Amino acid sequence: MHLCALLLRSGEIESRIEYSVTLSAVQCNTCRSPMAEAVLKDLINKKQLVNWHTDSAGLRDWNVGMQAQGRAQILLHQHGLKTDHITRAITVEDFYNFDIIFGMDDNNMTELQLIAEQLEPPAKCQIKLLGSYLNSEQDQIIRDPYFTHGMASFNTAYKQIKESCERFVELHRDAA
Repeated sequence: MHLCALLLRSGEIESRIEYSVTLSAVQCNTCRSPMAEAVLKDLINKKQLVNWHTDSAGLRDWNVGMQAQGRAQILLHQHGLKTDHITRAITVEDFYNFDIIFGMDDNNMTELQLIAEQLEPPAKCQIKLLGSYLNSEQDQIIRDPYFTHGMASFNTAYKQIKESCERFVELHRDAA
């Protein structure tokens, strides 16, 4: 299981978006999270949300210092986006420095909630499923495309991420 995080900071409000990867235990913070970070950065720029900041981190340290996975970079390029993301592991401080942490699936949500429950003093961040911003319940889990062949799973994950981020920004941009 892998977990990855996309962080969003909005002025005095810091919103953290967690992206979790849940297939094998080899990759972390190299596919969905960097894609989501790039999508959200693009939306922040387009909507001129100058007080918002995004970052991405993994719940495992397996790939710390690595770039985003090649297929993720290709897909972003096809959509006119790019990432300079270098993987890092999530820290306890992240739970205090950001307001929202998004998970990609139920396993990620469980792990994030367990971490948050153990913090003293309690962190004030909210932990949410990124896919909960989609209109369709069947699409709420954003699956890890890393262990698939070709680009189909990356395209599916990208579409879910893009729609989720657009809806998140639409619902929260006035709060910034």
